[in-house]
Amino acid sequence: MKRMHIHLSVESIDQSVGFYSKLFGSEPTVLKADYAKWMLDDPLVNFAISSHEGAERGIEHIGIQAETADELAEVYGRIKEAGGAVFDEGETTCCYAQSEKNWTADPDGVAWEAFLTNGEVTDYGNRVDLAQLASENAEQGSCCTPQIAPATAAKSSCCG
Repeated sequence: MKRMHIHLSVESIDQSVGFYSKLFGSEPTVLKADYAKWMLDDPLVNFAISSHEGAERGIEHIGIQAETADELAEVYGRIKEAGGAVFDEGETTCCYAQSEKNWTADPDGVAWEAFLTNGEVTDYGNRVDLAQLASENAEQGSCCTPQIAPATAAKSSCCG
């Protein structure tokens, strides 16, 4: 069974762990100085938070976590059908885990990750520049990392 994945960027891991532990009624399954993860069964979700200097706060990305290689292949197929740029990261280390993954972005630029976790590691690992996925230079169905959008591109704001 696949699991929904939500990853937030937060200012304070300690404050956020306190808040989300109470909200979910459980402690994180992974807790590091810069990262925490809850593998919840009700609702079925992999909810993660991290704190990195310079990262924009809020939803970092959303994803689908597969439990098997067959499920991951199914999700990869759906991502390809949906269109848009695809960054096939392949085998990587991220979020204290060894995973196979790829990335895409929806029409509004929300980053989506599809992945299968194969084990744990002792460091945070790689961070993908998610701005690449929302690039206006990305070609639909691209197999490679899109170019980063120009720094002059206007950023929309919900509140001002």
